[in-house]
Amino acid sequence: MKRMHQMPFGAEPAEGNRTRFRLWAPTAQTVDLVLGGGGAPLPMPAAGEGWRELVVEAPAGTRYRYRIDGELEVPDPASRFNPDDVHGASEVVVPTAFAWPDDGWRGRPWEEAVIYELHIGTFSPEGTFAGVEARLDHLVRLGVTALELMPVADFPGKRGWGYDGVLPFAPDAAYGRPEDLKRLVAAAHARGLMVFLDVVYNHFGPEGNYLHVYAKQFFTERHHTPWGAAINFDDLGSRPVRDFFVHNALYWLEEFHLDGLRLD
Repeated sequence: MKRMHQMPFGAEPAEGNRTRFRLWAPTAQTVDLVLGGGGAPLPMPAAGEGWRELVVEAPAGTRYRYRIDGELEVPDPASRFNPDDVHGASEVVVPTAFAWPDDGWRGRPWEEAVIYELHIGTFSPEGTFAGVEARLDHLVRLGVTALELMPVADFPGKRGWGYDGVLPFAPDAAYGRPEDLKRLVAAAHARGLMVFLDVVYNHFGPEGNYLHVYAKQFFTERHHTPWGAAINFDDLGSRPVRDFFVHNALYWLEEFHLDGLRLD
């Protein structure tokens, strides 16, 4: 079965090869869509309450950025994939291109859980989703019934624990593409293994987070973290912020068939 989570932001597939681009940028004066194939920047019309939206021809694989106030080009905060790390362009992904083979999977009773916490980058010499997939049988022989993946959301650089992620919808390119993570989950389910994912909703990493440039309301001075202002879950203008993370949780569960999330 082919599945995707419908998000109210980011790059969502539309009819044909068209894509709807939507960004919450309440403190930006102008936002342009910059497509990787060249051509002039495309102004994104205001759609009310700080939103910018544009539907254009942009098939799977198209690279894109948002240009803020005619100057700074930034990745999509809801990017499904950033092939060139957190400062690079985002890539249009069509989630339904992956056909899931695990429609019969219904999980396992919680009392059967024998959890193996796993870091993608260090578990195998390859340091990739495929490297983990190739060693699933070993984990089954150990008696493991569930994997807990440490954070995979895009973080700066090639290696790290993942707790400094800044693009929470994008699997880190050092580990593989989104479809590689989906293949890992499907292969785990085929062996009776549940798969859980660590997610970080209490802060962003200090490098590669551009939200403060065009969406200052994403943060609040009411609370603080070692990385600066805290994410705005309870101050004025927090509804789009809460929606962002609610959709992130649903995205991982629905689009990647994960069995659960562990919140940092």
